[in-house]
Amino acid sequence: MKSILFPTDFSQNSRNAIEYAIKLFKDAPCNFYVLHVDALSQSGVDSNSLIMPPKVANLPHRDNLAATFAHIKTLSTNKEHHFIALHEFGNLIDIIRKTVLDKKIDLIVMGTKGASGLKESILGSNSGNVLTKVPCNLLMIPEKAVQKNPKEIAFPTDYNIFYSHSILEAISQMIHLTQAKLRVVNVSKPGVPLNNVQNQNMTYLKDYLLELYEKSHSIHHLKHDRVKSAIEQFVVNEKIDLVIMVAKNLNFLQQLLFDTTIKKISFQTSVPLLVLHE
Repeated sequence: MKSILFPTDFSQNSRNAIEYAIKLFKDAPCNFYVLHVDALSQSGVDSNSLIMPPKVANLPHRDNLAATFAHIKTLSTNKEHHFIALHEFGNLIDIIRKTVLDKKIDLIVMGTKGASGLKESILGSNSGNVLTKVPCNLLMIPEKAVQKNPKEIAFPTDYNIFYSHSILEAISQMIHLTQAKLRVVNVSKPGVPLNNVQNQNMTYLKDYLLELYEKSHSIHHLKHDRVKSAIEQFVVNEKIDLVIMVAKNLNFLQQLLFDTTIKKISFQTSVPLLVLHE
């Protein structure tokens, strides 16, 4: 049974992300936790007070959570889908971290909005903070993402990290879930070969994929001066539906997601991104 967490601010964007994930996991047994976090100041409790808040505190948000929860439950006909609503007060990241531990969350799903979906820096928004500060796999759904089952998955990598069991298992689960083709893509500058560590990691990944997915994967080596531009073009040309990356390789992740000059998201704004943690 997979446990999935949906932090929501009741926006259409967060609702789209939830709908995308429920469709993605339509045939898998899942516990879906729908979480809304308000500031502690809205709870009706003073920081030094032991007085319980009145039951009517923040009633509009409770109504929104109830309405959102009721809508979400109509999206699934799978009897093995279970929905739990959570309303907490405090710091968003702290609450998400605690929920991940308490509920044994396997995946967090969040929406990103427009071309500035992660705001001004990888550390400067809710999605970016969850990505870098919560050790849990994160699926980010852009507001323009098409609601469909992925058939082409890209895995951009610079081969600088070792592919642990948890990373490979998460990739395998997504392949099994979607029956998609996996496209491993590496971009290096012309005339710059892979070093020994990169070659070892590449060989390990190749052997793993050949053993399990011989006919449903491909390896692509691209030569380009700008890694980000090459990956973006690859996503377009190959009609990629989902991109998978590894959080451990944060420098590579940030290089692809952000233009270092204007510091705004520059990756595809319609393709979901799954970031894996070990």
